[in-house]
Amino acid sequence: MNVNQSAPPVPPFGQPQPVYTGYHQSSYGGQPGSTAPPTPYGAYNGPVPGYQQTPLPGVSRAPPSSEAPPASAAQAPCGQAAYGQFGQGDVQNGPSSTVQMQRFPGSQPFGSVPLAPVVSQPTVLQPYGSPPTSAQVTAQLAGMQISGAVAPALPPVGLGYGPPTSLASASGSFPNSGLYGSYPQGQAPPLSQAQGHLGAQPPQRSAPPQASSFTSPASGGPRMPSMTGPLLPGQGFGGPSVSQPNHVSSPPPQALPPGTQMTGPPGPPPPMHSSQQPGYQLQPNGSFGPARGPQPNYGSPYPGAPTFGSQPGPPQPLPPKRLDPDAIPSPQLNELPPQQKTRHRIDPDAIPSPIQVIEDDRNNRGSEPFVTGVRGQVPPLVTTNFLVKDQGNASPRYIRCTSYNIPCTSDMAKQAQVPLAAVIKPLARLPPEEASPYVVDHGESGPLRCNRCKAYMCPFMQFVEGGRRFQCCFCSCINDVPPQYFQHLDHTGKRVDAYDRPELSLGSYEFLATVDYCKNNKFPSPPAFIFMIDVSYNAIRSGLVRLLCEELKSLLDFLPREGGAEESAIRVGFVTYNKVLHFYNVKSSLAQPQMMVVSDVADMFVPLLDGFLVNVSESRAVITSLLDQIPEMFADTRETETVFAPVIQAGMEALKAAECAGKLFLFHTSLPIAEAPGKLKNRDDRKLINTDKEKTLFQPQTGAYQTLAKECVAQGCCVDLFLFPNQYVDVATLSVVPQLTGGSVYKYACFQVENDQERFLSDLRRDVQKVVGFDAVMRVRTSTGIRAVDFFGAFYMSNTTDVELAGLDGDKTVTVEFKHDDRLNEESGALLQCALLYTSCAGQRRLRIHNLALNCCTQLADLYRNCETDTLINYMAKFAYRGVLNSPVKTVRDTLITQCAQILACYRKNCASPSSAGQLILPECMKLLPVYLNCVLKSDVLQPGAEVTTDDRAYVRQLVTSMDVAETNVFFYPRLLPLTKSPIESATEPPAVRASEERLSNGDIYLLENGLNLFLWVGASVQQGVVQSLFSVSSFSQITSGLSVLPVLDNPLSKKVRGLIDSLRAQRSRYMKLIVVKQEDKLEMLFKHFLVEDKSLSGGASYVDFLCHMHKEIRQLLS
Repeated sequence: MNVNQSAPPVPPFGQPQPVYTGYHQSSYGGQPGSTAPPTPYGAYNGPVPGYQQTPLPGVSRAPPSSEAPPASAAQAPCGQAAYGQFGQGDVQNGPSSTVQMQRFPGSQPFGSVPLAPVVSQPTVLQPYGSPPTSAQVTAQLAGMQISGAVAPALPPVGLGYGPPTSLASASGSFPNSGLYGSYPQGQAPPLSQAQGHLGAQPPQRSAPPQASSFTSPASGGPRMPSMTGPLLPGQGFGGPSVSQPNHVSSPPPQALPPGTQMTGPPGPPPPMHSSQQPGYQLQPNGSFGPARGPQPNYGSPYPGAPTFGSQPGPPQPLPPKRLDPDAIPSPQLNELPPQQKTRHRIDPDAIPSPIQVIEDDRNNRGSEPFVTGVRGQVPPLVTTNFLVKDQGNASPRYIRCTSYNIPCTSDMAKQAQVPLAAVIKPLARLPPEEASPYVVDHGESGPLRCNRCKAYMCPFMQFVEGGRRFQCCFCSCINDVPPQYFQHLDHTGKRVDAYDRPELSLGSYEFLATVDYCKNNKFPSPPAFIFMIDVSYNAIRSGLVRLLCEELKSLLDFLPREGGAEESAIRVGFVTYNKVLHFYNVKSSLAQPQMMVVSDVADMFVPLLDGFLVNVSESRAVITSLLDQIPEMFADTRETETVFAPVIQAGMEALKAAECAGKLFLFHTSLPIAEAPGKLKNRDDRKLINTDKEKTLFQPQTGAYQTLAKECVAQGCCVDLFLFPNQYVDVATLSVVPQLTGGSVYKYACFQVENDQERFLSDLRRDVQKVVGFDAVMRVRTSTGIRAVDFFGAFYMSNTTDVELAGLDGDKTVTVEFKHDDRLNEESGALLQCALLYTSCAGQRRLRIHNLALNCCTQLADLYRNCETDTLINYMAKFAYRGVLNSPVKTVRDTLITQCAQILACYRKNCASPSSAGQLILPECMKLLPVYLNCVLKSDVLQPGAEVTTDDRAYVRQLVTSMDVAETNVFFYPRLLPLTKSPIESATEPPAVRASEERLSNGDIYLLENGLNLFLWVGASVQQGVVQSLFSVSSFSQITSGLSVLPVLDNPLSKKVRGLIDSLRAQRSRYMKLIVVKQEDKLEMLFKHFLVEDKSLSGGASYVDFLCHMHKEIRQLLS
């Protein structure tokens, strides 16, 4: 099977059409997805001299996911290198990409063979490390506190490796990141991976480990035959206890046969052979260049059963072993061949790889539809392409949870410290193969609700008394069923029409709202769009005004419309402004547009009603004439000052006068310093960074904008802001109104038409065309035992329960945190219902309902088995980014690290079997928590480099606040795609590699994307033919650094790369501008900022360093 072969295509899975014939009871209940066989990770240090290892045959790898996460979208001020020059630090994360890696036959004598490099790891981190030797354990225990005695290792028998040997510990100390202290005595934490256990659960990420041949008698497994004399190779006294299903434990240390002497030159412990591991074909994950050696600690498979006779047969499989640096020999530096001397204490390949986890999930769960009929199922990762079949729970495209199994008690939740949160995207766009939510019309009676808690009818409601009444699943109140809604029950107690009614069979659906759900008890008018254009000197000089007016002429034909409507019901209006405001009458009966000027900005009013908001098709000629005239009217302006708050006030007043909701599109260039309400001063002060006053940089300068935002929300006036600053504009203050009204902010620093035109126009088109819900109110109801206590996102709240949104589009999420207020019941589980009341683009009032049922547990192991790290990181990032408004950044960072350590320490203490404190044990579905959390800690908001502006930080902070899980995933850990390794004719995306400089080969070209930025990195040794095919120049030196458009050339490579760039842009909600970066060029520093596994210039730790730091924190908590 080809390494780059994609998963088999998914059969199209359409939802049943409105007749609902497809809902049969028999098919209710989810199909188990395929699960991956467990596979071992290698030991921390990679292979040891003298190993001959054979890769296991087997599984191929699918292309990497559609998403993976980054640092920040920082933009530099004009004229300045985007990011300052930063060195990579003095430690290199693994071997240089230029080093020639060699693989030696295993028969060579000890000492002469260099360490074999490691290839990438499969997803389940189950180390098969070698047992420690006595001398090496003694040497290495000195620096680490380890509970429990360690017995010496077993020597090899009959393997022809020469005498058993001991090994001295490494003299090199662990690299210190500066931020976190070095690890004691140069040690790094061993890593063990906990393994999810299926039991009766719905399909999980991966299958449980193969049962070991030996289990301890206490565990009830098969016992070892009684034997006397020395143990055979590979036999240990115990194994993992079956009673600990949630992780893989290491066997107890093995005893030496009597009389064995530990002498001889330093050498490695014997290899361990595993006979029972499912076959995996090893994949070179990211180290392009010369081929890497085989995976350490993979045994060769052999046929036949183990023999317990007197002859030493093939070695027995041992239970999976934890990665334990305390038990991993590390050759002295002077024993290493030259190319190995810069090797890390921990091999970066031996720690959990985001790329591997993403690929395994795609392979295991991308081919089957995700059927939502089973309660508490963990969905596939956001990076996996999968189809959803709604059978009673909302699609993960609408709601994702940090855990799908909630602790039954608040004490248990406090102990685990895992935040219970849901990331809700009520108007999420669905792929074309999935049907939009059905619209249910109950006529004048309106949707059926519980009389007490007001929850809406849903599949979890229980009908009783022959169908005449129903019991609410949220508050247990018994309600009467109205006569027109009555239906008989079948023998199971289900209504016979359950599959004909979306609200009784689906997780997501819409109700048409009655007049009772409308403002002032009257149906709303269709919404309006008002375009408000800055015509000050900066906007005219940059070419922005001319470009915008030209684009609007054609863009107005593509306003959002409902269903099959021929034209949009949305009306439009136009305002231009600098220090004063100009309103335009574009009534269809006029020959020319009329301008009205309002110079009293302190008391804003709208000078005209009739002719300001018009239908595009009726006033087409007048609008076109206006858009032609605006650039000419202001061509000679010398006005540099602008106002800002009065502009928003004017737009809101216009919507109020027209009695409709709507959206303002503001195009603004500079700090509003003109005398007017909302006037701002330049308060940019980098000296505040890392002080207690740093939080003021994120807070608005004045309370005027919050007050204005509140008025906008009451009117249903949403604001989208397009900023074109050449210097500081105080994004923290200007973004308050967009943030609180559910709008968006777009920022184009140092805007130049030739460089930024494509990005701006693409964002504008998408923003104007996307479907929006106006004047929205959202409430999340929960079943008894938990309640929603905290909310994150772009919205306003006037009370503790209602999320108010002047506008809500398909990209925006609301993150909700839940807390216990009572004990939960394992049998009944927990329920969430998100209800969104909104006005559609056509002016129709609707209710969109999403329901989700979660499991409840009394065992912590069940909680840890059903968590989703991507959602957890989304929540933690938003929690931290809100924290910087009120607390010093250092406090916020420390809080994140402490919480992560508590989560992992609780798992270690309560769910993992006892083991040495020198081992780091991670839950299977949280093994990426440390790497992702480190990316959040290194982001520009929490740890800015010298080149990141205050505005950039405020911009990123408000952007992340309403990102969904897929966006934060790729934003914090960017995708790095090698372009010349996969076949040119292959239509699939090339497999991603890890975001580290060590993965870059100077003979290759890479694309890096994080949802906001797109880089094309060109290595200095790229073949001339490749350079010619892509850039139409003859050599590397002739490539223009900073190029933002690839030439359109008629050759397969050029077409493939441009096609890939287009497909990446199509996956993201914002247009990613391309930047071509040449190796060793000054722009490379900006590119390296996104290689998040490495040390950052601003002091952020590398992944390996951070893992060590986390381990230290966990050990402190446990001790």
